[in-house]
Amino acid sequence: MAQGSTTSSDLPAWLAAQLRGWAASDGERLIFVARSAFAAFLALWIAFRLGLDSPGTAMTTTFILALPSSGMVLEKAFYRLLGTVVGCGAALLLIALFPQQAPVLLVGLALWVGLCTAGAAMHRNQQSYSFVLAGYTACMIAVPALEHPAGVFAAAVTRTTEVALGVIVAAVVHDVLFPRAHGRQVRRTVQARYDSFLAFCRQVLAGRLTPAQAELAHLRFAADIAALESGRAAAFFETGARGHTRQLHAFNGAFMTALTTFYTLHRLLHRADAASPVPALRVFLDAPLHALLAGSLEELPAALAPAAGTARAALAARTDLTRGAAIDAETAIELAERFALHLAAFDAIYRGLAQDKRQQVSEPQAYAPKTPPGIVLASGARAAFALLAAATLWYWLAWGQLATSLVMTTVFCALASSSPRPTAMVRQVMTGFLIATPLTFATEFLLVIRASDFPMLVLAAVPLFALALWLMTDPKRAGIGIGMAMFSSQFVAPVNLMHYDAVGMANGMLAQIAGVLLAWVIFAVLLPEHTMGNREHVRAALWREAAHACRRRLGDGKRLRHRFDNRVRDLLSQLNAAAGPTPPAPTRAVVREGLTLLELGHAVIDLRLLLAASMGGPVRNALQAALARLADYLRAPVAGANGAAVAALLDAGGAIRAALATGQCEPDRAARLRTALVDLHAIYTSLLDQAADTLDPTGAHHAA
Repeated sequence: MAQGSTTSSDLPAWLAAQLRGWAASDGERLIFVARSAFAAFLALWIAFRLGLDSPGTAMTTTFILALPSSGMVLEKAFYRLLGTVVGCGAALLLIALFPQQAPVLLVGLALWVGLCTAGAAMHRNQQSYSFVLAGYTACMIAVPALEHPAGVFAAAVTRTTEVALGVIVAAVVHDVLFPRAHGRQVRRTVQARYDSFLAFCRQVLAGRLTPAQAELAHLRFAADIAALESGRAAAFFETGARGHTRQLHAFNGAFMTALTTFYTLHRLLHRADAASPVPALRVFLDAPLHALLAGSLEELPAALAPAAGTARAALAARTDLTRGAAIDAETAIELAERFALHLAAFDAIYRGLAQDKRQQVSEPQAYAPKTPPGIVLASGARAAFALLAAATLWYWLAWGQLATSLVMTTVFCALASSSPRPTAMVRQVMTGFLIATPLTFATEFLLVIRASDFPMLVLAAVPLFALALWLMTDPKRAGIGIGMAMFSSQFVAPVNLMHYDAVGMANGMLAQIAGVLLAWVIFAVLLPEHTMGNREHVRAALWREAAHACRRRLGDGKRLRHRFDNRVRDLLSQLNAAAGPTPPAPTRAVVREGLTLLELGHAVIDLRLLLAASMGGPVRNALQAALARLADYLRAPVAGANGAAVAALLDAGGAIRAALATGQCEPDRAARLRTALVDLHAIYTSLLDQAADTLDPTGAHHAA
């Protein structure tokens, strides 16, 4: 409402609405800036009172832990402290093993940093932060101690104490001073996921989304799954949010299951041509599903049963259908019923979370990210090489400040190893360093130098820190803000015995900038394609996961199915992170490939379950041969292997039809054989999508 049209009676309501809007946007950002600045200066004041050697380390730690919610701060604080302790222990061990043997010690440090960086790249969550910290903390302790190894223990204890102080102060301040609980954010995410999924289903069933738009939606859903798991992990550190951990695991698992079933149904409906009976069945399935999605999903399976019965009756009345067309139609009906069951399970878990009810869920599997091994190895090798390259420059140039450059290169090679765009990340931080350089110099030598006590020091330094923190609240400029905060807090924060050395400070600034610049150069020239979300790595990993679905231990199938779903969605999430909001055509092709492999892998697992319960004989032998040829094709997807897999599928379909034609199968076995025909059909059509140019030259249209 415009201010001019606001009457006196509704003015308080208008002001309240304006205030709420401001509080949700700029107000929240200002609270974050004030809270983070308070934590920084409180940590600095306590460090002064305790007489710590480097009070700025405690302050810098609070800036690094400045995150939007208390759960995120507590989670990162825990892993930062853990990584610092492990890194200090590693530094002490290396110095003890190689005292005053700089070359050997640097090689040992490079191996340690490489291992830690590879571990960080593998996990891709806050646990990975512990790996990063363990790597570069060892470097920060051991490198300055090269010439004075006797002081390494004191340096490790001091570092741990200062970091612990910053961790404690940041955790307490962000948890008690206008805290923002992450648990509430997770609940909002769950609500948004539920609404967006139902809206997506309605749009697809109504035909309002093209296949390309549906594929992009699947890509976004993959990112949402990873984001919810990340949010759940942060909320775990908040009081009262741990009880929903199993339900959130179950929610993510149920969502992936329902999404996969819906994708398979959608693909089947989309593949059907004019001669297929499937388009006619949409009258019986689409409309009821679309209508029921607006009602009680708990009753969806029962409500859909009459429509499925009508569709089966209409199908039975058709006498002009080929066997393949009939299987198409039967598969569509079965998938619609399966989707109704999976959606009802998803809805039940959502209702429990929304109403804050504790539910009994049977051993939900957690979503676990995993990076392709090629990228993990490249990240470790790159970090180790960066340290050795910086150390070589240090010895060659004999510039003392290059030890600082070495540490900064190691730090940013490790930190950016988990980023899908490491050069962009390092460039943003370097921009923050460059902006902060003149501002820090001016703050130090025009304002801080005149501060006579701690309040005056706060007044002198707070404008610079507030600017950095404000930029950190802007997602597009967060890297610049982090760079400014890290850089300025190391130079502005005074020590207990303060002296002002402009030349020394300029040298230190130059060394830090040079270290970050070297990290950027290394990411740009050394294995630049081996970064998170690279589509060639993702594509190869997708095929490996599909091949694993043929060979890994089956058990009852639940664990294998969840693991396969988890890995494929995680790979698509990595692809989404690297591609940005508008993925190019080659990336969308990998998405299509991944979704088709997802469909194929689920059909393979279903077929393996049926095979495990079947008796020996020609049918079992033919199915085993088909799975073996399929595994060969997934391991080496070339034309010859594709043709062999297709031929084996056709043989298996023939063997099953022959067994059914004898009329001697018991009803249960006959039902399993018909289900096997459906799975063979799904696998065959998936191969059709993957390699249309390498299909059976006879032109057969159905393995069944």
